[in-house]
Order: sequence, then C-alpha cells, then structure tokens
Amino acid sequence: MHITQRQDVAGVAAGLDDDHIHVWRLRYDRARKREPLCALLAVYLDVPADAVHLVDTEHGRPELIEPWNGQLAFNWSHTKDAALIAVARGVTPGVDIERLRTRAHAMELAERFFHPEETAALAALDVERREQAFLQLWTAKEAVLKATGRGIAFGLHRLRLAVVPDEPRVIWMDGENASAWQLHALPVGADHVASVAWRGAARSIELLTLVDDG
Repeated sequence: MHITQRQDVAGVAAGLDDDHIHVWRLRYDRARKREPLCALLAVYLDVPADAVHLVDTEHGRPELIEPWNGQLAFNWSHTKDAALIAVARGVTPGVDIERLRTRAHAMELAERFFHPEETAALAALDVERREQAFLQLWTAKEAVLKATGRGIAFGLHRLRLAVVPDEPRVIWMDGENASAWQLHALPVGADHVASVAWRGAARSIELLTLVDDG
C-alpha cells in the first residue's frame, strides 16, 4: 500500500488504471455536503465540477449518472471530522471510516448484529484490544456491504470476517463466494479506523491525502 500526500490531483487521477484503487483522505465539513466528492470525481472525469451529478440508489449509495457511471466507480464515507473517497475503474469499491472512541455497548452491538463466531472472538480479546478490533470489524463489514450496493440492510450477520485488526478477511458471506472479495484495513491515523473492499482481483491501493486549500 502506497501512502503519500499529493495536491496535483489531476496527475494522480490520470494514473488510475485497472491495477489500482485510489483512496483519498480529506477533512469533512458537513456544511459542504457532497461538494468535495463531486469536485474530486470531476477531476477524474476531466469535466467541470458542476457537470457531475449523482443519484442515490435504492439502498442509498450515491452513483454517477449516465454517461459516466460505467467509466468510474466510487464510494465515500465520513465521520464527524474526516472522510474517505475510494475511486476505481472496473470494480465497485466500498469504504468506511469511523472515529476511534470508547463504545460502552460495543459487545451488546456485536451480539445483536454480528456473526456469533465474530462476537466470540471479540469477547476473547483484552479490553484494550477489543475497542479497535470491534471498530475494524464494523468498518470492514460496512465496506463489504457498501461494495455490494446493498449496505447494512443486507444484514451484518450475513457475513463472517476474520477478527484480526490489521488483516481483515471475508471468511463467509451468504450467497457470495468469499474468496472473490478483497478487504483491507486502511492506516488512517491513531484517531480513526477504516476499511476498503471490492469484489474482484487483488489491486494496489494508493492512499492519498487531499489537501484543503480553503
């Protein structure tokens, strides 16, 4: 995984091919809504930002409208102060980011929403490791389900992942070939946890920082 800080977005975008996935980190400002997302996609499409229009699918995933929806695939996720945008060609990525914080009811959530074997694996961890493992598992599940286009409405319990904080893996997924999935934890700093996933062959991930000039 290559990690760098780049502001020549056009140069980076021009280098996106079928062997790579670009994941951009940026500061999230709720007031700007999807403006940064559309601006970034416009660079990849080489069109003005106001020419980019998105439509929400049945399950709430934003997608490009014709004629660009077949040329470029993307997904984005945001938390209170940070966002990620994953961009790819030829595969549909899913990405999720969460702020690392203590969740008093983490195990209750796991018992309610996770596969029983995942919950058992979390319960076996030391409390200090459990918080990050829980969030890594949560973001990994979200990333996979977002990549399917169905989101968590599909059911977090209908897929089982390896409970390894820095090396997630799809072990089983209802109605899917688990071995067809790529899933990676993203090193986004000490304050956040994130994952990216896609169905297809392995690719190189380029994790980049989108510098805010505003």
